[in-house]
Amino acid sequence: MQQAQDFLDESEALHALIAPLDDRAFEQETLFKGWTLNNILRHLHFWNISADLTLTDEPAFDALLAQVMGGLKAGRLLEFEEKYLDGLSGQALLKAWIEKARAMAPAYAAADPKSRIKWAGPSMSARSGITARLMETWAHGQAVYDALGVERQDGDRIGNIVRLGVNTFGWTYKNRKMDVPEAMPYVRLTAPSGAVWEYGEPSDAERIEGSATEFCQTVTQCRNVQDTSLSVTGEVASEWMGMAQCFAGPANDPPAAGLRRRV
Repeated sequence: MQQAQDFLDESEALHALIAPLDDRAFEQETLFKGWTLNNILRHLHFWNISADLTLTDEPAFDALLAQVMGGLKAGRLLEFEEKYLDGLSGQALLKAWIEKARAMAPAYAAADPKSRIKWAGPSMSARSGITARLMETWAHGQAVYDALGVERQDGDRIGNIVRLGVNTFGWTYKNRKMDVPEAMPYVRLTAPSGAVWEYGEPSDAERIEGSATEFCQTVTQCRNVQDTSLSVTGEVASEWMGMAQCFAGPANDPPAAGLRRRV
């Protein structure tokens, strides 16, 4: 699965960004809910461990999921992750996280893309599972890039996140118990390579056009659509971009305009 290599490449890019930092810098807060770099890396590392287990040791995954659900219900997920990882932080955490990413990517690359794996929500295909890990690495990574004042140079591997954003158009509405519009707006995006990616039926009345990176930032709720240069035309297109959510879980509102940005 190419998605496994894409996940690894995104992880390596984030690793290269953070690697020069000293341990104290990992306590820097980001604009994502005040999470520190340590919080973000622990979160990514814990769910990479989970994704590895669900592919290679399902009983162990079931046992781990039973533990984590208590933390989720108590609203203390970060505390649970820190305790599970025995307080791992700084450069030691960075090393453990990237080593796990490097180990699990080949396992997913060799898996049957259509094989079903368990997760915290409904089961999914192995391809969807590793794509979700890519998306979460990219999305949480954005907060790190922003906090460090670095503009990320994306590759066309973000096409996986674009497709996830497009494929969750209907789910975004259903997740909010809203009627799904009859047709998805036309989406026309420019990839980092300059290629043009198009989804849906061409329409001048309902369309979203612009940077693939900014579309990804919007559907992952790294940015409010008002903080992007996306051209959004039509009632449905505006409604969708105002609440788009390509990740699982309860309905989340995007950040307020101006809240999440590069420092």
